[in-house]
Amino acid sequence: MSAISGVKVVETHPLTTPIIQSLLDTDLYKITMMQGALHQFPWAEVEYEFRCRNIGIDFAPIITAVDRELDAICNLRFTQEELTFLAGLRFIKRDFIEFLRLFQLNREFITSQMDGDDYVLKIKGPWLHTILYEVPVLAIINEVYFRYHHPHADLADGMKKLQKKIALVKKENSRGLQLKFSDFGTRRRFSKEWHETIIKTLKENIPDNFMGTSNVYYAWKYDLTPVGTMAHEWLMACQALGPRLVDSQKFALEHWAQEYRGDLGIALSDVAGFDAFLKDFDMYFAKLFDGCRHDSGDPIEWGEKLIQHYEELRINAASKVAVFSDGLSFPRAIEIAQHFKDRIITYFGIGTNLTNDVVGSPLQIVIKMTQCQGTPVAKLSDSPGKQMCDDRGYLDYMKRVFGRK
Repeated sequence: MSAISGVKVVETHPLTTPIIQSLLDTDLYKITMMQGALHQFPWAEVEYEFRCRNIGIDFAPIITAVDRELDAICNLRFTQEELTFLAGLRFIKRDFIEFLRLFQLNREFITSQMDGDDYVLKIKGPWLHTILYEVPVLAIINEVYFRYHHPHADLADGMKKLQKKIALVKKENSRGLQLKFSDFGTRRRFSKEWHETIIKTLKENIPDNFMGTSNVYYAWKYDLTPVGTMAHEWLMACQALGPRLVDSQKFALEHWAQEYRGDLGIALSDVAGFDAFLKDFDMYFAKLFDGCRHDSGDPIEWGEKLIQHYEELRINAASKVAVFSDGLSFPRAIEIAQHFKDRIITYFGIGTNLTNDVVGSPLQIVIKMTQCQGTPVAKLSDSPGKQMCDDRGYLDYMKRVFGRK
């Protein structure tokens, strides 16, 4: 291992050691949505599909290694120590802990294979029993891919980049702008050990800026705040689980509020487009939820519309939270924070730019829900390229329902 500025950089572990060694090595919102599924939709059946947004990526050389890792995570169980940590989170309920005590991922619910030049990975089964696959599977694919293509990556150079980011944050602190951000990088990290090195470094160097991590395992290990509420799949599933598509966002937000009773109060705003979201985000929801999360479209335009919406509802926008999490770099986050300073509370979730800024271009890979209850579901993103649904008829229908062009 090497050391820079007193921080040790741990090299990637041997190929014989499974990458994922704890079911807590996932994002918090997978756990919180899983609890919601247990209590409200335990009967729901879903399908997910893997996509890579990069052009020309060949996954064939790594598929065997990925399959070994998939076998390994299906042997994991929550330990008593892990369950004790989860039980200490005030929004986690006792019956859910007892369910997790028995939980194990089922290998029959996930398939991974090459179809010509395309890598096809699908997850199909009960929502309650498949929801935890997404984040560790993406982390596995990333790490196996970068081990294969960059076996001797210069992590010292990665640490230099991280130190520059820390210096930039400290500079803004001295100017009176204290950037508040969390790590959102589990799914696209270069490696598990590199992810841990980053978290330790941020906690040691800028603890007043580094507010926590979406990774539950590292939040537990390093006494950090686990961060996250809902993901797109919660609102997407409700397109099939609710009574009408036009009411699906209100149905999703209402059921979230019933589950968490004021905790985890950040609403995701871009499943049907932000304009359609604001039509549903009436005074009831605007007062009930602490704020909203941006994940597609222009962040400045989004923030201005959100502030205007609060003002039209006679709600003090300065008391509400805007969380930005769409492909952020530190300079971009600082720019956004400066723009909205004193007008709305800003927090930032920074992922790939933190955990995979080591070599070359990071993989832009996702696993998204494509069906629920045997019918299509979709996200009408405000950013080109983020839409993921092969059913043109359903997309056209969804656009008509939500007034999208």
